[in-house]
Amino acid sequence: MITGELRSKVDQVWNAFWSGGISNPLEVIEQITYLLFLRRLDDLQTLAERKAVVTGGPIENPMFLPGQQHLRWSRLREQSPQEMYETMRDEVFPYLHQLGQQIGGDDSTFTHHMKDARFTIPSAALLTKVVDILDDVPMDKRDTNGDLYEYMLGKLATAGQNGQFRTPRHIIELMVDLTAPKPTDRICDPACGTAGFLVVASEYLREHHPELFNNAIQRKAFHSSTFNGFDFDSTMLRIGSMNMLMHGVENPEISYRDSLSKGAEGEESRYSLILANPPFAGSLDYDATSPDLQRVAKTKKTELLFLALFLRLLEPGGRAAVIVPDGVLFGSSKAHKELRRILVEEQKLDAVVKLPSGVFRPYAGVSTAILLFTKTDSGGTDDVWFYDVRADGFSLDDKRNPVEANDLPDVRARWAERAGAEKERARTDQSFCVPKTDIVEQGYDLSLNRYKEIEYGDVEHRDPLDIIADIEKLNAEIAAGVAELKAMLG
Repeated sequence: MITGELRSKVDQVWNAFWSGGISNPLEVIEQITYLLFLRRLDDLQTLAERKAVVTGGPIENPMFLPGQQHLRWSRLREQSPQEMYETMRDEVFPYLHQLGQQIGGDDSTFTHHMKDARFTIPSAALLTKVVDILDDVPMDKRDTNGDLYEYMLGKLATAGQNGQFRTPRHIIELMVDLTAPKPTDRICDPACGTAGFLVVASEYLREHHPELFNNAIQRKAFHSSTFNGFDFDSTMLRIGSMNMLMHGVENPEISYRDSLSKGAEGEESRYSLILANPPFAGSLDYDATSPDLQRVAKTKKTELLFLALFLRLLEPGGRAAVIVPDGVLFGSSKAHKELRRILVEEQKLDAVVKLPSGVFRPYAGVSTAILLFTKTDSGGTDDVWFYDVRADGFSLDDKRNPVEANDLPDVRARWAERAGAEKERARTDQSFCVPKTDIVEQGYDLSLNRYKEIEYGDVEHRDPLDIIADIEKLNAEIAAGVAELKAMLG
């Protein structure tokens, strides 16, 4: 993460927003997103100009036409505070609205999401302060850009509407590591929010498959079609898109869509990897829900509908790591049981990783688990691997301070051995495998406690008369001490 002077400046501008009347952290990040995008456009224009000088040809795909040069970031920051404020309000944001049409009907994610951009910074002084800070960020350094944006997203300290809250990065990293994305994957998060899962997946590919950038086809796919996200919150879409851009993914497919609604069809069997922590917002009306999902499970519960959606989106052989509330694992409704039966009988359920209930504090105290499964449409579940995570490296209260206890490295190590040594573990251990037959016998209950065995050791107790004798001895010593103290005072 960013440290030192840059972090201090971000904190200063954040406080300035709040004192300036913008108290919604999403709105703060949204305004900063617009400014970062504007600076990005200036950088692209500069690159195009340099290329034109070298080739002797015209500027290709100019971001700014001849009459718009004063709207460039490099020109704006040279203006007086009031002049910059008026230009930003009256000209820059209208320019962002029509940017896509200007540069030839460009359908890039960012220009699409900027169509509804609103300028809400209340004063010239605040705008100047923000611009000065962002001007110090080296936009050519992907790691710094990403860390800056992650730091700002970390300030989303309150749950949003519709059950939205940020998944902690270390939990996302665990899920990405367990699924091990490949350069050929098409990765999707149908409730992407700030795009945290897609960002971490992109970082995993950069670290573990750097060779993909030597292949023109794979490199193009990485920047355009590998990462796919849906959300029905336009603010989240803008923030998620910028988060991806700041982490070096040029044009991810992040689009507006209510994944559970009617009219969201057309994505069947399209993705090879799903990473998600969908909102658990209660119930939806049957009339508003996709009929395809209702055919899988007749339910109003969003967590069950999303599980049905994941199965529909995955291609055969595709895999998923998704977070579900504990109720999905043992709920007794017909829809609960049917979805669990489908996972076990018709697909390949790989693992259930139980998370401690404090993982999502301060956003929510709900108990959750990670489900890992592979879509086969022909079964394949032999054993299901269970792991009971008791510590994730942070305190399980609202403060979430770092602590030494951390099971996550052990989860990774044991996951790699689930086809070998893990099969030999006793059910008294922190992880173990359960044969499919046992799960079927339990009515497809997937709660870890259903299968975990507890060892009870023999405890030897002292004779009660011996304990009473010790108490009488202590009482006598206390009485003697009190008598001695009285004598001294008398």
